[in-house]
Amino acid sequence: MSLHDDAVSVLKGYENGDTEQAALRRTYLDHLAGHPDGMWKACGAGHLTASALVVDPERGRVLLTLHRKLRMWLQMGGHCEPQDTTLEAAALREATEESGIPGLTLLPGGPVRLDRHPIPGPCHWHLDVQYAATASTGAVERISEESLDLRWFPYDEVARVADASVERLLASTRARLEQGR
Repeated sequence: MSLHDDAVSVLKGYENGDTEQAALRRTYLDHLAGHPDGMWKACGAGHLTASALVVDPERGRVLLTLHRKLRMWLQMGGHCEPQDTTLEAAALREATEESGIPGLTLLPGGPVRLDRHPIPGPCHWHLDVQYAATASTGAVERISEESLDLRWFPYDEVARVADASVERLLASTRARLEQGR
C-alpha cells in the first residue's frame, strides 16, 4: 500500500462527530482524489502533512517547538518523506526528529484532529493530519535545527503561547487521554 492509499484509508476511517472536522475530512479526501501527488511538498495545490502533539499526561504538560521559520509555538510535524509508509509513521518520525525524544508512543485510535492552514507560497495549503504522542517519564528533549526553542508547558499555559489550532489539538488530545482511562 502506498502512503497515498494509507492516507485515504486513514481519512475514510476518521470520525469524531464534529461537523467542521467532517467537512475537512471530505476536503482532504477530495484533494487526494484530484491530486495523485497530494502527499508531497511539490504539489502546488497543497499537500498533506503529519504532526504529533507530544504530551506528558502524568505531569499535565505538552512539549512545543518554537518553529524557526514561523516563529510560533507549535506541535512537532511536517512534510511526508518518501520513506514514510503510513501517516502514523510520518507523524512519529517528525515528532521524534523535532523533539529529540526516542521512544515516543502515538495514542491509539488514529488521528486526533485535522487542521487546514494556509502557508506562504509556492504551495498554498497544508492539510495537517494531527496525532498525539506520549513521552516516557524522564524523557529528555533536544532542540533540532528546525526549532529556535523547545519547551514543556503546563496544559493551562498553552493558550498563552500558542494559537487556537494548538489549543484545539490539546483539547482533543486530553479528551482522547480521558477516554483511554
